[in-house]
Amino acid sequence: MGLFVRRAVLTALVRSLGLAAFCLMTGCGLVIDAVQLVQPIAKDEVQRICLRQRVQVGISVEPSRPFVFPAVFTDEGVRVTGLDVELIRELAAALSQACDGRAIEPVLHLVRFRDLFVLLNEGKLDFFVSSISANVPSPARSGLAYSMPYFMDGGLGGMTRRPETDAKISAEFGEADGSDPSSAVRAFAGLVVGVQEGTTAELYARMALKASRLLLCDSLPAAFEWQDPPIDVMLGKEPVLRFVSTRVKTDWRMLTRKTGKPLRLSREQYAVAMAEESYRLRSLVNAALFRLEENGRLAEMRRRWFEEPYAYPRRAASEGLPFAAEDMPAHYDQGRCRWRR
Repeated sequence: MGLFVRRAVLTALVRSLGLAAFCLMTGCGLVIDAVQLVQPIAKDEVQRICLRQRVQVGISVEPSRPFVFPAVFTDEGVRVTGLDVELIRELAAALSQACDGRAIEPVLHLVRFRDLFVLLNEGKLDFFVSSISANVPSPARSGLAYSMPYFMDGGLGGMTRRPETDAKISAEFGEADGSDPSSAVRAFAGLVVGVQEGTTAELYARMALKASRLLLCDSLPAAFEWQDPPIDVMLGKEPVLRFVSTRVKTDWRMLTRKTGKPLRLSREQYAVAMAEESYRLRSLVNAALFRLEENGRLAEMRRRWFEEPYAYPRRAASEGLPFAAEDMPAHYDQGRCRWRR
């Protein structure tokens, strides 16, 4: 009799444990479902943006007028403006539509140009916009993908303060464009050439200007401050240098060819940079840029920033975007210059 009792007790115990295990498993599933209802798991980068209702955008702290102007104080706080900033507004609006009408706030992070690539690869940025050249290969830019271009007429140019320097360089290139490396070596031989570190200007100078004295600067403003010895030629984005030489630093002049046309050392297309695996975000950005180009909005943006007369602080006050407060100290330190090792 005792044997049957012990078997009955054991059987009841096994059934109870099985029922408890089943309840626990069911309960765990309910808990997971409840957690997902509170905070759904994002399936891709666009859904993550939609869930947090913010898009993390990088932008170069070094001003590159008219794409990015220096930040200014306004009644609403510190604001930054420019063609790239207006483009960020349009992309945020496109993201809002993709997120079922939920307003997506663009959060700007103003950092050194060379650090934008690092922050994107670390996942701290969703994308960055700072007149980035999409068609210039570089090992430092591995793991990145680019949108379709939003500015096609880019390229590498130069400017100088001395007409005789312009004449010397123009004579070496003659009727040819700036793509001939042997002409470039002779044209810039012995000259002090200033470039912004980490840009395509530095890549070109390191590759082609073997007989020049190369000065690496954190920004164009830092290069303008350098006086020992004075910079003979400044290389950089041709649209930026053209804007600066005509509206800001009028004592500088663009390098020209014998025909009188601006000397271009390369052709570049500016695009939005994202992580290589951000396939859906890239598709969304490309679709937005296509619409902006087709309806004439991009052309209007380029015209109002490149051709119209305006005071950028007023535009910053009326349409500029704020940026992360921790970026403030870096923004007002435009860095230094140092000789190439």
